[in-house]
Amino acid sequence: MKKTRRQSLKSPATANGPADSSDNDDVSERIRNTLAAAIGEGALKPGTKILEEAIAEHFGVSRTVVRGALGVLESDHLLERKRNRGTFVAEPSIDQAKSLFEARRKLERLLLELVISRATREQLDALERLTDEEEHIHQHGDEKSKTVLSGKFHIVLAELAGNPVLTEMLSKIVARLSLVMSLYEEDRKDDCGADHHRMIVTALKAKDLAKAQDLMEHHLADIEGRVRLTEGQGDRHTFLAVLENFS
Repeated sequence: MKKTRRQSLKSPATANGPADSSDNDDVSERIRNTLAAAIGEGALKPGTKILEEAIAEHFGVSRTVVRGALGVLESDHLLERKRNRGTFVAEPSIDQAKSLFEARRKLERLLLELVISRATREQLDALERLTDEEEHIHQHGDEKSKTVLSGKFHIVLAELAGNPVLTEMLSKIVARLSLVMSLYEEDRKDDCGADHHRMIVTALKAKDLAKAQDLMEHHLADIEGRVRLTEGQGDRHTFLAVLENFS
């Protein structure tokens, strides 16, 4: 059957328009997730230049789609655009690092309060099993696995609070703090906090909010104690990253 002119004009828009838009959204999310994971795991260090053309080629999309994905990561402060130079992995300032640590301490205290009142025994049992996995990784895994699993504990704990907005806030803070640790960490310890995590879960199961919060404060203070928030320390890590790339 011969198509009318009106049908011929409408067909491409109907068949391709929405599908293309949906496909671009899916790929954009994949780009964001890929880069965020690489940043969080330390594969992309602070100050690393983001190569738009390479991303576009790898994912098979236009640079316009890539820039849209990068824009979201910029708004989350994981990337920063420098005039006439391009987009780079963010390098948090000392003041930003201090604010992030402070925000995390306050937020995690609140989350523990909600977890005490909302989490089921089964959920806390599952959280405890995660600490078992942490201990196994600590004994047999690599540094990347330790870092990923340690961060996962805090996000899973936040999810038990039953407030997606607070969980999202913590996720973004933890992601930005991974940049802080990469840039300013001085005392690299060979542990992932599994013992601290287990004690926190034990306090939660006992419905002892004060103890759980004290343990969390101690745990986060231990993490903060590993960084030296000075400009020289940040410059040193940036310089060492350059040496690693070229040697």
